[in-house]
Amino acid sequence: MAATIVPAHAAFFGAKKEIGARASFSPSISAHRCRKHALNKVLAVMAPTQPSRAPSTTGSVKHGMTMTEKILAKSSDRSKLEPGENIWVNIDVLMTHDVCGPGTIGIFKKEFGKDAKVWDREKIVIIPDHYIFTSDERANRNVDIIRDFALEQNIKYFYDIKDLSNFKVNPDYKGVCHVALAQEGHCRPGEVLLGTDSHTCNAGAFGQFATGIGNTDAGFVMGTGKLLLKVPPTMRFVLDGEMPHYLLAKDLILQIIGEITVAGATYKSMEFVGSTVERLNMEERMTLCNMVVEAGGKNGVVPPDETTFKYLEGKTSLNYEPVYSDESAKFISEYRFDVSKLEPVVAKPHSPDNRALARECKDVKIDRVYIGSCTGGKTEDFMAAAKVFLASGKKVKVPTFLVPATQKVCVSTTNRNFPGRMGHKEGQIYLASPYTAAASALTGYVPRPTRVPVKGKWSYSLSYFIFCIVSLEDVDY
Repeated sequence: MAATIVPAHAAFFGAKKEIGARASFSPSISAHRCRKHALNKVLAVMAPTQPSRAPSTTGSVKHGMTMTEKILAKSSDRSKLEPGENIWVNIDVLMTHDVCGPGTIGIFKKEFGKDAKVWDREKIVIIPDHYIFTSDERANRNVDIIRDFALEQNIKYFYDIKDLSNFKVNPDYKGVCHVALAQEGHCRPGEVLLGTDSHTCNAGAFGQFATGIGNTDAGFVMGTGKLLLKVPPTMRFVLDGEMPHYLLAKDLILQIIGEITVAGATYKSMEFVGSTVERLNMEERMTLCNMVVEAGGKNGVVPPDETTFKYLEGKTSLNYEPVYSDESAKFISEYRFDVSKLEPVVAKPHSPDNRALARECKDVKIDRVYIGSCTGGKTEDFMAAAKVFLASGKKVKVPTFLVPATQKVCVSTTNRNFPGRMGHKEGQIYLASPYTAAASALTGYVPRPTRVPVKGKWSYSLSYFIFCIVSLEDVDY
């Protein structure tokens, strides 16, 4: 299935045979015995027309703009912005962790003075989350540096860990930085959040402009609270239709990245809208936005709604002002998908855009399964995996880990499958949703859902998906 990119007002998603959509499913799938199927076996039709949304303005912003343009305009005290403009932006939150924190701190002290104070101790969030489990003294030194700095600067939001042997005595420790930012109320609609990690774009799920920056930029922000940014153009992705029970947001973003490639959104904003997106919970929206960087995106964003506001209840006491794209906003391109017609997908080695249907890789034998990371390690991800495990009534057939591995083939819910990303440089990593990863753990192979014809159409259900996980046989009624 392929979505055709055409001028923003006319983009559609459909079967190649019926409407002439170009096929972007070109990578060879002969390796690892993945079976190739003709694309026209999977039917796709034009997605339902998206209901019109009333234009919205924020403060003095009256010019028709996208969400990203509006947030940046508000944060730069501008009434109007165009893509490509360079602007000074006032930053609401700066996040750094134990990987890039020491470098950021070093630049801050070099440029502003060894006794300099940060611009705002309540707008900097520091989270040790990468090196905390290693016994390497040099890696531990990174945590020591950010801990000393947090104490020196009286940083309000430093989520420290002091006793690795007993997590119950670490009430301040919050875990993976991107999930912690959300759970602790640092992700607020209409604001600008920068972080020294490429997956900071995760926070765009809250209608926030969030992107990763380098140590030099972070050091400057730490001292001034400002940064010079270029306004990105916006690509819009309209996801409509009822989402099948066997799909998760990971399938959606892998479908999109496979469509536009890992360079398809380079320095662009990716805006996700449509009835499907509106029904996603916050954790699933975070999965969508987390992986925009795998397509080269500057940021991803989802319009905030009641789901967003309810999630933030009790998490923040700060006022925030959500913004929305105007009807007259200009998008560089638009893609439309009928989600009800999609199947579980995987990204084969060695790129997130090497997309294949899960059923096309059912003969790929796996050695390890990993469920975790900032993309696939949220509560909902583990709940999804648990559903598969419990419904099957079976034990896993391959080692299943919640830690990075391995030297061999690994089905993973993380975000990248580059050589060496999860261990050995020759490891073959297949990216998949928690459902698919859990199913793979039970069988030792990449699974396929069972196809069941309903009223002349192919349909799927989680129960049949579970049955297929155990039997690996098609069941027709």
